[in-house]
Amino acid sequence: MMNNATDALTIGGHTFTSRFILGSGKYSYDLIDAAVKNAHAQIITMALRHTTNAEDNILNFIPEGVTILPNTSGSATAEEAIRTARLARELSGSDFIKLEVVPDKKYLMPDNQATLQATEVLANEGFIVMPYILPDLNVAKQLVDAGAATVMPLAAPIGTNQGLATKSLIQLLIDEIDVPVIIDAGIGRPSQAAEAMEMGADAIMANTSMATAANIPLMADAFRLAVEAGRKAHLAGPGRVITQGAVASSPLTGISKA
Repeated sequence: MMNNATDALTIGGHTFTSRFILGSGKYSYDLIDAAVKNAHAQIITMALRHTTNAEDNILNFIPEGVTILPNTSGSATAEEAIRTARLARELSGSDFIKLEVVPDKKYLMPDNQATLQATEVLANEGFIVMPYILPDLNVAKQLVDAGAATVMPLAAPIGTNQGLATKSLIQLLIDEIDVPVIIDAGIGRPSQAAEAMEMGADAIMANTSMATAANIPLMADAFRLAVEAGRKAHLAGPGRVITQGAVASSPLTGISKA
């Protein structure tokens, strides 16, 4: 029987038994506590601004044993992202970096080419680079060649909870990329997380969907179950789809006629 220990997620040589990651943006002790205890998150992202304020320092809230994933949130250029990554490593002691290069302040769309430039530099400096991108297969392949440990396509614009708006493009990455594909941004409901995992995604990152829920611990628990169910469904192999007519679920042979 499959269990989380035997179906581990490996990123940059580090192994995790959970496939749910808590994203950055909206933070509170209750959110982090629920993500760890109810969603079983083993990775939590950390924006640099959450470490420079002594009263709101996220490092004070993350439990021991949880991997800190600093990000370069707020960077508009490759150069800014590289500087932020270096500073984040000094402050956190983590080689992990969630690379975000977002010059667009209205829709928060990442700059794929600038992300590629920053990945090349940071991977050469020993960072475990996890780049946030628009789902573009050619760019994803280039990122892997540049040393990215994962690719993290957005499902929908950040914070919108719109779900798998880029589903068909994400599927191309899942089918063709050899590093973990982690869905980042836009997942708003556990059902959407389950669907993404059924597609073959390796993990789900979420924040707003939990942070804005009426009952955060219950929503965190729902996300854990959805991610696990979607992963198991993917590994089991989906049943066939019949597009015309119907097929009886029980055999008709051997049935006596009235």
